[in-house]
Amino acid sequence: MAEDVRDILELRRTAKEVKRYKIIMRVMGLLTILLIAIVAVAYAISYFYDKYGSFTVKISKYDMMRQGLTLSEIPEYERTEAVLNADIVYDMTNISGNDLPENIDMINGSHNGESYIAYTFYLINAGDDTITYEGEMTMENITNNVDEAVRVAVYVNGEKTVYGKTKSNGTGKESDCDSEFTSSTVVMQTKHEAFEPKSKDKFTVVVWIEGNDPDCTDELIGGTLKLGMDFKIVEST
Repeated sequence: MAEDVRDILELRRTAKEVKRYKIIMRVMGLLTILLIAIVAVAYAISYFYDKYGSFTVKISKYDMMRQGLTLSEIPEYERTEAVLNADIVYDMTNISGNDLPENIDMINGSHNGESYIAYTFYLINAGDDTITYEGEMTMENITNNVDEAVRVAVYVNGEKTVYGKTKSNGTGKESDCDSEFTSSTVVMQTKHEAFEPKSKDKFTVVVWIEGNDPDCTDELIGGTLKLGMDFKIVEST
């Protein structure tokens, strides 16, 4: 009789263990699916930015940690940042640069229009040393020759310069541009010497497709372009 009772108890215990095991496996399965979904979303976002374009501003983490150089979307920064990402416009159509808002340099962070990208940020010397920095804006993932009609306006502390690709006939800059792209992959370069502690440089970058450019044709439809701006310290005193 005692053996029968023991057998029944062991059977019940085994049944509970099996049920607990099934529950644990079910939870593990759901967690695995959730993890895969999170990874897939992260990959999709990364792929989208790589394929369809973005505007990213970066500084060397070494320069940020050792020299105090930092980025911010507002002049009174709350924390140090090494990377900033601007919002992008997915279906940008051509416009005239003359139609851009007059106050486009007066709004912090992302402030895009329907057919242009606008982003304002600050480069801040939060360290104790006077430095010299260099900056470079580059282009990549160019498709359908969209760079033929792209314009990039860069405001540095309120001073505006419009950059564009050299005329397709090779005769120089477009009439609405102040300067040609530095190369096929570099938009512009900048340098600031004697950048003292607590100093702040304000940058506004505006990107659009110039409808008055002779190269703004239907062949550009669906074209993509990714821009990046990198800063680095080249001297410290």
